[in-house]
Amino acid sequence: MVISSPVAPVPALAPYDGVLLVSFGGPEGHDEVMPFLERVTAGRGIPAERLEEVASHYHRRGGISPINAQNRALVDALAAELATAGEPIPVRLGNRNSPPFLADTIQEFVAAGHKRLLAVLTSAYSSYSSCRQYRENLAEAVSVVAGADDLVIDKIAPWHGLPAFVEITAGHVLAALADRPPHTTRVLGVTHSIPQAMNDASGPPSVRGLYLDQHERVLAAVGDRVRARHPEIPAPELVYCSRSGPPSQPWLEPDVSDRLRGLAQEGVRCVVLAPIGFVSDHMEVVSDLDTDAVAAGEAVGVEVIRVPTVGTDPRLVRDLVALMADRAAQARGLEVPARTILAGDQRPAECDADCCASLRGPRPALCGVS
Repeated sequence: MVISSPVAPVPALAPYDGVLLVSFGGPEGHDEVMPFLERVTAGRGIPAERLEEVASHYHRRGGISPINAQNRALVDALAAELATAGEPIPVRLGNRNSPPFLADTIQEFVAAGHKRLLAVLTSAYSSYSSCRQYRENLAEAVSVVAGADDLVIDKIAPWHGLPAFVEITAGHVLAALADRPPHTTRVLGVTHSIPQAMNDASGPPSVRGLYLDQHERVLAAVGDRVRARHPEIPAPELVYCSRSGPPSQPWLEPDVSDRLRGLAQEGVRCVVLAPIGFVSDHMEVVSDLDTDAVAAGEAVGVEVIRVPTVGTDPRLVRDLVALMADRAAQARGLEVPARTILAGDQRPAECDADCCASLRGPRPALCGVS
């Protein structure tokens, strides 16, 4: 008789021993506002008057961006979900533009003996600024951290197509549409505008233009669910906010406030804004949508209802943890099925070498195919 020893189950996140939430950052006091904005816009030729205008948005709110508190809440939610699933590994936040900076957080991981991290980007879409630049930031951070030469960092795949992302957004829109007259009500999906050239370069050479394409797919999926209950309402339209480049540079359009004025001329009296390009209610949402877009609507007699972002909804947190487990399985050499609910939309966790190319030339980047 052969007696075999019991085999311990492989932890779902093995080989990873830490999770790094990678985000944009934001100021947490008046004295941090301009240094933060200067880091954000370094080398981009943003006019000084535009920086002062954006700074005023922060100063009106105590110099504090809500993004940091929301990211800390997401860190806690991910850690709690991992612990519930039997994966009590550390989850820490690292920012591109404000404390805790990526290099500082990576230094903490290295000092604690961590060898392989899984990065979760708080941007769900593909473009230079929302994906590749973070990969470059990770490479730069690792290069300056003592003892990080052997540290491995992977990332999860773009996650805009997660079932929870679509279902939560659709649910918020449906709640906002209750008792609204369908024939004078419209739904707009809102995301951050980027330069047209950046959109054209988003994705690998075989499928450029992914930033716009991914948003259109998400909005179409949300619209399908909304119109199943409200077929009288036209399909949602995609609009943009937070344009910041020089006037001569083409950016994705239309601007949300411009479209509100146009809809008013068409007889629309209520518009529901779904911020599909944003994970949490950070400054672009509370300033450009809750303040500027609402004011633009009021000026032309249009009621503007901005629905919540997905935030730390438990359904999203569970889907993110499941996607993290998928990435870990891939790192162990296993094949996993696509988790996106958007047909033909699955993107790999490892980016192609020239995916989402920078308009300013190549720089070292992690989490890609070498």
